[in-house]
Amino acid sequence: MRVVLQRVAHARVQVEGETIGEIGEGFLVLLGVAQEDDEAAADRMAEKICKLRIFQDDQGKTNLSLADVGGELLVVSQFTLYADCHKGNRPSFIRAGAPEKADRLYQYFVEQCRRYVPRVEHGSFGADMKVELLNDGPFTLVLEGDGQRIY
Repeated sequence: MRVVLQRVAHARVQVEGETIGEIGEGFLVLLGVAQEDDEAAADRMAEKICKLRIFQDDQGKTNLSLADVGGELLVVSQFTLYADCHKGNRPSFIRAGAPEKADRLYQYFVEQCRRYVPRVEHGSFGADMKVELLNDGPFTLVLEGDGQRIY
C-alpha cells in the first residue's frame, strides 16, 4: 500500500457536486492499493496512520496522535499513486491492484481505521472525485508498506 497523508484543518470530498465525506482537524489519506497487497498490509497501515504522533503538543513538538487531539480521518482511494512514469510520457498503472481487489481492500482499510478513530469518512471508489483541503503545517507524509513494514 502507498499513502499520501496530509495533516489538515479540514477536508472534504465531492462526487458530482455533492459532499460525500467531510472532516475537521485530522488526516486526509490518499490510499493506493498494489497488486500484492492484502489484509495484513491494510491492518499495518491503518494502525501506523492512526497512531502517528504528528500534532503539536503544548511545547510545539509533534508529539500528539489523532486520538490525543480528537482528530478525524478522510480516506480517498487513489490508484494513481502507483503510476510508473519511467518510460515515455504516459504513466503506466500496471502495479495498481485490480479494481475489485483494490475496492475490497480500500473498504477493509476504512473499517480497520474505525477501530482507532471514531470518525472516519471516505470517498467513493472509482468515482470522479473532487477533494478540497486546508493542509495544516503544511505537514505531508508518504508511507509505503508491504504487510511486514511501513517505510
